[in-house]
Amino acid sequence: MSLTFMTYNIRNGAKGRLDAVVRVIAEQAPDVVAVQELRGGPDLGAATGMRWHVARPTGGQPVGLLVARHLRVLAAGSVPRPFFHAAAWARLATPSGPLTVVGAHLFPLWGRVRLREARWLAGFVRGRPEAVIMGDLNSLDPWTDHGVQLATLAPQYRSRHLRRIGRGVDTRAMAFLARRGFVDVYRRCGTGQPWTVPTTRGGGAEFTELRLDYIMATPAAAARFTECRVVTGGEAESASDHYPLVARAAW
Repeated sequence: MSLTFMTYNIRNGAKGRLDAVVRVIAEQAPDVVAVQELRGGPDLGAATGMRWHVARPTGGQPVGLLVARHLRVLAAGSVPRPFFHAAAWARLATPSGPLTVVGAHLFPLWGRVRLREARWLAGFVRGRPEAVIMGDLNSLDPWTDHGVQLATLAPQYRSRHLRRIGRGVDTRAMAFLARRGFVDVYRRCGTGQPWTVPTTRGGGAEFTELRLDYIMATPAAAARFTECRVVTGGEAESASDHYPLVARAAW
């Protein structure tokens, strides 16, 4: 069974842009989509014809998972921790056994909070050999030199990605997930443009060319992925300030 995964931050509920967001999603024909920033409660389930699972936040914006109707959902819900932006999960039936998918949006401002939320995500899927975590993780990876890009940001935005004075770029959340065995699918089999923010016509003054959106998988799940790419061009340039990230796998 072939599965297409997608993660997409649609920026503040995609007000005035929802039709464009739906078209961008439809063009990729995904089986599972993690969606972030659902301010105002847009009903993407009705708009896409997919099953729609929403997790409510403690202080930020809801997140959701879209699941194609041909897939059997064994269970779904919210990860039971006080995430600022929430985290949604679904357990799907596959020919190889259950697959757990989590859609998350980590805290944007402080690395120490992102690290705590990353620990919650890893803890939730612990013991599940086939699991995928995807979303806007608002984090920089530890295997890339981000200095040139960060130097172009205004100080108030650069500080989101730095540790305390003299301690460098804050990559703790992604480094933690890597230590727990999660594989960055783009790093494993990605091609093309690496950055997911900002788009050319969708806003994002707080961004420079960085990858903040990820598909992370346990080793058993990661071995199934064959391709990963950032979706660019067409309406993806204006539908949001984030580009979607898409990956395909065989289950």
